[in-house]
Amino acid sequence: MKKFMNTAESMVAESVEGFVRAHEAFVVFGPERRCIRRRHLTPGKVALISGGGAGHEPMHIGFVGQGMLDAACVGHIFTSPTPSQIIAAIEEADTGAGCLLVVKNYDGDLMNFEMAIEMAGDRHNIDMVVVSDDIETSRIGEGRGRRGVAGTLIVEKLLGAAAERGMPLAELKQLGEGLNTRIRSMGVALNGVTVPQTERTTFALGPGEMEMGVGIHGEPGHARQPFAASDAIIGHLCETIAGDIAAAPHARALLFVNGLGGTPPAELYLAYNGARRFIEERGISIERSLVGTYVTSLDMQGLSITLALLTNEEIALWDAPVATAALNWP
Repeated sequence: MKKFMNTAESMVAESVEGFVRAHEAFVVFGPERRCIRRRHLTPGKVALISGGGAGHEPMHIGFVGQGMLDAACVGHIFTSPTPSQIIAAIEEADTGAGCLLVVKNYDGDLMNFEMAIEMAGDRHNIDMVVVSDDIETSRIGEGRGRRGVAGTLIVEKLLGAAAERGMPLAELKQLGEGLNTRIRSMGVALNGVTVPQTERTTFALGPGEMEMGVGIHGEPGHARQPFAASDAIIGHLCETIAGDIAAAPHARALLFVNGLGGTPPAELYLAYNGARRFIEERGISIERSLVGTYVTSLDMQGLSITLALLTNEEIALWDAPVATAALNWP
């Protein structure tokens, strides 16, 4: 295994330090480096906090800043941050209006974020939104249901914009839960993930195979299929998504094609072209788009497609200014 690192044990800490130093206009470390928060907090605004294991960068730390998250915690690779990290983020980011925790639907994340809420007690007004946009886990009936994957970015962006406008905690939670019912994602991979600590690949594929329905922790999907042309692959992903999401005629949507870590931009844009054509042929209007590598699984060569059905007000929240390391527009 060849990676740009010094040791597997120090990789996450050194990477996070590099991120903070590279983006010091947006972020600073919290006490004892247990979390990362936006450099300039807004007094009286509900604080948005998220986090997860390393290996998904730029999610979540790349979404800390104006118009998105106020703080984020990073665990070890593919491992939830600890309750003490989450409490540190709450204490750093809460300026008096309470905190909304945005949590991906994984057992470890849910357990640690719920434990942090209990440990924080009555000192803070805290609520939680659980993101569960992945179609794959609902199809095979695993665990707590759908996993939270690339759709988390959309939830964090819209909630962040609404919080900047002064939306109170209860309404933010309601908005997040409503969005969760209208966002669906599905991924495909051409190789497994090489985890630094184990130096092993999470799953192996033959030269003519692909894995359909992968997660963002190197999990295999529901089916190992023969490799095919891009339009056939993208068509299968989009057909599955369209069959799972309740889209009214002439629905307005955001289409997000996300690289999982090892897919070049040219292939992502090619996939977007096919996905947009497929979705629009089904009467859904693509009003906004995002293409790039934002929610990753280390070095996985693969991609995911996310479709979000949005109202006019939610499209305006997407368009609202954002200033983070990963998303930045006026």
